[in-house]
Amino acid sequence: MEDVYVSVLIPARNEAGNLTPLLEEVRRALAGEAHEIIVVDDGSDDGTAAELRALKSAGFPRLRILGHARSLGQSTALHRAALAARGHWLATLDGDGQNDPADIPGMLARVRGSEGQAEGIKLVAGHRIERRDSLGKRWASRIANGLRRRVLRDATPDTGCGLKVIEREAFLRLPYFDHMHRFIPALIRRHGGRMLIHPVNHRPRKAGVSKYGNLERALVGIFDLCGVCWLIRRTRLDVPALEIED
Repeated sequence: MEDVYVSVLIPARNEAGNLTPLLEEVRRALAGEAHEIIVVDDGSDDGTAAELRALKSAGFPRLRILGHARSLGQSTALHRAALAARGHWLATLDGDGQNDPADIPGMLARVRGSEGQAEGIKLVAGHRIERRDSLGKRWASRIANGLRRRVLRDATPDTGCGLKVIEREAFLRLPYFDHMHRFIPALIRRHGGRMLIHPVNHRPRKAGVSKYGNLERALVGIFDLCGVCWLIRRTRLDVPALEIED
């Protein structure tokens, strides 16, 4: 079996029409990498499953498909995909096509520069410099990011960006809970991991609709922020243990 350097994880719920062009872009962007693509159909009730099966039947290279009988959310989809992944690094992408796979090679180049170092990079987090969302969504995100930075001090300008490159081992050490994907930078830092911020492209959605409203995001985000703040304050893994020599 070929060694896999990076596993691309794509949670998808009702993303028919977005996945085929997105996967083609991933294939082209990673043509020179040992990679795999894992798409999690998170309880879709549109043509997502049929589109994925058609790609698999047509022999789309390195595609693996996982599925949920009902929607369990983005964090669960990512966690299940990470458990199944064979790559040393994970690249996460939203299934709506707004993240640009062409950014992944540059992010991988940055983690390669730190490999072999005692304190190597564990996470490269995307930062959408120019958002292609509605004005209301951009303002809601700006307010949420500002509140999160003040409370968690995670030094991350855009934690909601779905495009991240993260070491698989480091990701699986993080506590799993619903919506944990929104707090990956803060959790990585609290567990002693170094991270980098990488500017990335952002594109308009071409098909389907957003799965979250601004009010829903705000209510869930405040509740989760309190929980993550509590969790981080009680984590004592940011200082590594040192081996005592005889």
